[in-house]
Amino acid sequence: MNINKLKSKMALNGDNGGDLAEYLKISRTTLSAKMNETNGAEFTQNEICKIKEKYSLTSSEVDEIFFDSKVS
Repeated sequence: MNINKLKSKMALNGDNGGDLAEYLKISRTTLSAKMNETNGAEFTQNEICKIKEKYSLTSSEVDEIFFDSKVS
């Protein structure tokens, strides 16, 4: 997951973590865990679809944000 790209999209739309958590109907703590991939927390397909819709993301942007694999 590329947290910086998601945060960038949120900022461009004037949103913070609380706004997105409320939109997804999850707690801020849960949102934070998913964004930071804490203890294996991940966004569900439904949540990814909602985020895509909210921020008018392209399929490419969805891939960049949610399926960015960190290869070293």
